[in-house]
Amino acid sequence: MPAKSRQQSSTRRWSQHVTETSNALDLDSGVFTWSDPKRIAASLKRSAEASRRRKGSPLQSAMSMLNFYKNRAGENLPTKQERVLEQAKAELRKLFAKDRARTKVQSS
Repeated sequence: MPAKSRQQSSTRRWSQHVTETSNALDLDSGVFTWSDPKRIAASLKRSAEASRRRKGSPLQSAMSMLNFYKNRAGENLPTKQERVLEQAKAELRKLFAKDRARTKVQSS
């Protein structure tokens, strides 16, 4: 394989490499292909809260991973699944808002 072709094929798949070797979250297998936005959100929340390697808050990490997948899939992401992932974002926000509300009540 010529050097240029080898370089192009390796740089084209950088997002796959990031997904497989990411040091941020350990995700459930196939989480972004699920059809239930609440299940996706709950899984991302669990992964983000369990991770000690993340840099931001659990919400930031979970949302970043979701956005990363969605952006990398681009035009190849079916419209139906794109809608599911958008709903998962809303569910994530709700789940973390409930946690904040619970924390405020407990500290009062």
